Amino acid sequence: MRRISVSIEDKVKEELSPFLSYGIVISVNVRKSDEEIIREIREIENLVRSRFPSIDSIRENRIIRALRDFYWRIKIDPTKQRPSSEALIRRILRGKGIPLINNVVDIGNIVSIKTLIPIGIYDLDKISGDYVILRYSRAGEVFHPIGGEPYQLSGEPCISDSEKIIHVYPHRDSEITKVTWDTKNLLIISCGVPGIEYKVVDDALSAVTNMINKLIGGETIMTGRVI
Repeated sequence: MRRISVSIEDKVKEELSPFLSYGIVISVNVRKSDEEIIREIREIENLVRSRFPSIDSIRENRIIRALRDFYWRIKIDPTKQRPSSEALIRRILRGKGIPLINNVVDIGNIVSIKTLIPIGIYDLDKISGDYVILRYSRAGEVFHPIGGEPYQLSGEPCISDSEKIIHVYPHRDSEITKVTWDTKNLLIISCGVPGIEYKVVDDALSAVTNMINKLIGGETIMTGRVI
């Protein structure tokens, strides 16, 4: 069964100190979310409302603060481009709820909301080569965001395979490697930044893989952490 290596470019390590927890899950069955997953979503929405009495209280959370601090370091204004976990929480507090995409993506959103850790899930069979690396983008590289127009990158930290950018770190995934109804095998990455403990990010990864294996089928064949 296919395995890939996960690494971080030395310059990114030295300047930003991010870290990743990752796993590969094979033989999943991507479908619309069933009643059990929808029930989990409703429960997490209720948990968010009790955990955060107001939208202003979100920024007091230490994990959200760490993510925001990281955004400032990479020259993204987190009051305009929210960390993905914060954006989901804000949706709930504004009464919009969590959009249903498919059972895999919905599970990733549940865990991201619960742990506040940004989580990316990718179609493993659409990843080129035998590695992914967190590195700085190069001049002229083009990124294809989910639900958006392609745009040129200019030195942002990103995750790439041997041919293309699959994620702009730590907030946006690629249309090219997103999970679809035909996806069978997954690469899952939970994103760590300074100020967040390794265990929190590891536990977020484990929660996603365990929930996928339990609720929709699949087998975890590989996990690890890169610092």
